[in-house]
Amino acid sequence: MVIFAAAIGMALTSCIEDDFTTSSSDVLEFSTDTLAFDTVLTEEGTATRRFMVYNRHKKMINISSITLDGGNPQVKFYLNVDGMSGEAFNNVEIRGEDSIFVFVEAFIDPTGGDLPVEMEDKIRFITNGVEQQVVLTAWGQDVTRLYSPTITADTCLSGLKPYVIYDTLRVAEGATLTLDAGTTLMFHDKAAMVVDGTLVAAGEQGREVNLRGDRLDNVVGGTDYDIMSGQWGGIRFTATSTGNEMRYVNMRGSSSGVVIDSAGVEQRKLYLFNSVLHNSSSSVLAASHAWVEAAGCEFSDAAAAVVSLTGGRVQFAQCTFANYYLFDVITGSILSLSYLMPDESDGQSPLMEGAFDNCIFYGNASEISPGDLTGSAVMVRNCLFGAEGSDDNNFLRCVWGGDPMFYTIREEYIFDYRLRDESDAIGAGDPSLCPTEAATDRYGLDRTARGNIDIGAYTWQPSETDNNDSNQ
Repeated sequence: MVIFAAAIGMALTSCIEDDFTTSSSDVLEFSTDTLAFDTVLTEEGTATRRFMVYNRHKKMINISSITLDGGNPQVKFYLNVDGMSGEAFNNVEIRGEDSIFVFVEAFIDPTGGDLPVEMEDKIRFITNGVEQQVVLTAWGQDVTRLYSPTITADTCLSGLKPYVIYDTLRVAEGATLTLDAGTTLMFHDKAAMVVDGTLVAAGEQGREVNLRGDRLDNVVGGTDYDIMSGQWGGIRFTATSTGNEMRYVNMRGSSSGVVIDSAGVEQRKLYLFNSVLHNSSSSVLAASHAWVEAAGCEFSDAAAAVVSLTGGRVQFAQCTFANYYLFDVITGSILSLSYLMPDESDGQSPLMEGAFDNCIFYGNASEISPGDLTGSAVMVRNCLFGAEGSDDNNFLRCVWGGDPMFYTIREEYIFDYRLRDESDAIGAGDPSLCPTEAATDRYGLDRTARGNIDIGAYTWQPSETDNNDSNQ
């Protein structure tokens, strides 16, 4: 019996291919030849990226060495090979027709410049005397870091390199913070801006002011964090704040959007021009008893009402209000209006008065609440609604049951609110309702070039022109 058992053991052992290939033609395969990191903020580590190393051969393979080139002293890549961390690895074995993971992180020292700088290194694999490489690339971006800053005197931030804000950026009463064209403010998790004084975001066509979170890596696959809401707090204009302007601003990914506290209607609280407020886990704009104007703006994608207005003096022209919010159930209408009917009055604050002209209301939610404005001082003129309806004394010359035919494809994370050729918004606007300043849209296109005018924030271009640039 002992002899028989030994014979079985020898037979089983002989079935296992434990010997190594030594042929120079038996080399490795990789899941990628270049591992590219997203732009990396200098002095901060990256998220971990990975690739796979395959042995496609029946016999085991021995990688005699895995090393980093280390040619650029400004960038440091950290490796983990098959569960072991280090800078160099010897005699790494992969069984026949098996694979291992290689995990990589990057840390980049300051580059001394304003623009992103490309960094590169190589991982060298030596197998059976043959060298193979996987290229590592990352872009390093120097930033200016501000920790709980309070602006107490008139201050201008330039567009040379981004600012990363930690905690709360506060503009004190009596002070003005100006953001030059091209300025980018990147807010760390839960960071926010509170304005007791005045904010002037002075973007220009092609040189927008960007307000966003500071995550530059990907959520999953090739989808980056820039599509995610709730990454930072948002902007609050308090009761003492007046005279604010947001021109050519692209604000996205916040939890509370722009919030405007009650301030009366004697002074204009906020003017928005050719700007985008996008993707908030509440509303992108919420104002209470304040004077707010907007022209040529996109208000898009929110878990609550996209825009929520309570009382005040409001004027919106050539704006697109849309909701294809991705990350939660939508709980409000696209535009929510309150404190506009006589039975809502508390006898102290004036009821809402204002107008919405040449605007689009469309998306995965009811479009306007209340739907009946009879008895209010709010006018809706030459606007497009997806819902069926009819004109009355407050809704004039509107397009009912229309479709703007956006380029947006929600399932593919494309949120582009320009107009396709079949859009019902094309040529349906009233040129007399377009403010003079808004004669060109955010992309610099002349709204009146064809003699008529389109409804919404964006001027239609025929599909044969290049409409592939992202709206965000």
